[in-house]
Amino acid sequence: MNERDSTLYYCTLFDSNYLSRGLAMYTSLAAVCSDFHLYVFAFDDKCLSVLRKMALPHLTVIPLSEFEDPALLKVKPTRNRAEYCWTCSSSTILYCIQQFQLPHCTYIDADLYFYNNPRVLMEEMGNHSVMITEHRYTPKYDKSKLSGKYCVQYITFRNNRWGLEALEWWRNACLDWCYDRHEDGKFGDQKYLDDWPTRFLNVWVMENPGGGLALWNIQQYDVFKAGDRLRCREISTGKEFDPIFYHFHYLKYFNDNTIELGRRTITPAVKKLFYEPYILELEKTKRLVAGIDPSFDPHGARPRPSGLKAMLVTLLRKLTNVYHIYPLKESGI
Repeated sequence: MNERDSTLYYCTLFDSNYLSRGLAMYTSLAAVCSDFHLYVFAFDDKCLSVLRKMALPHLTVIPLSEFEDPALLKVKPTRNRAEYCWTCSSSTILYCIQQFQLPHCTYIDADLYFYNNPRVLMEEMGNHSVMITEHRYTPKYDKSKLSGKYCVQYITFRNNRWGLEALEWWRNACLDWCYDRHEDGKFGDQKYLDDWPTRFLNVWVMENPGGGLALWNIQQYDVFKAGDRLRCREISTGKEFDPIFYHFHYLKYFNDNTIELGRRTITPAVKKLFYEPYILELEKTKRLVAGIDPSFDPHGARPRPSGLKAMLVTLLRKLTNVYHIYPLKESGI
């Protein structure tokens, strides 16, 4: 195996409002994996400028002006910002494979954080051409019928006949329809994946439970420290495993100096071992960005919801023990 084949290739996309998360993801990946390269599609000029000034090793930043092709530009006016990002996910992978002649490429969401080397996931994939990741929903939070059985958070394609067949089909489907609504069995870029194990050849569904931990499934696991190592244990079977990455979806910053972790059950251990260290890393990253360009907030803080509806939602969440809005402190939350 030559050096190029052994390198793990990733791509992601984000703008300046998600810059702290994207940088934290990169830092975590660099801490556990020495042989990788990340291609970042910068979705606004501030993001592009900061990343270029940082000149990080293992990272190539790509501006929209180089990435967007006529097909993407044609549909861009018909999509809101989130919808356009979803539309572009498949195109970023295809761009990287074709532009840089990569043997494979994995799209990863910018709000992932790595705890162990993801090479084990590539090894598990073996000779398959596509790897997809299940949501593995906790039953009471199961949204697979609406949002899809599989999550786009971590999806790998090889540069071969079968990988490109699935990838090009997905790109064309997203160009045709990719919206933040449920319609005719579709939702965003994600519901398209539901039948891939039968629609395409050589598709692997990731089995390692450490790949794809998130707020919608973490209730199924105990989280603990074994010495200096972070470990997880499946409650139903007692099986222990290493977390590979956690998806910090739902996490939001508000401009009243508070932060929301999400609207699902979070145990004290999960908060302490996953969320608190992650928020400290985001704050560290924010200070780093401020030293380069203090003109914007890389957390993308937004106004906190207010009014009667917000009050009623808050009351309901407190009654059901899923209220997770906390004041930000120098020590995190």
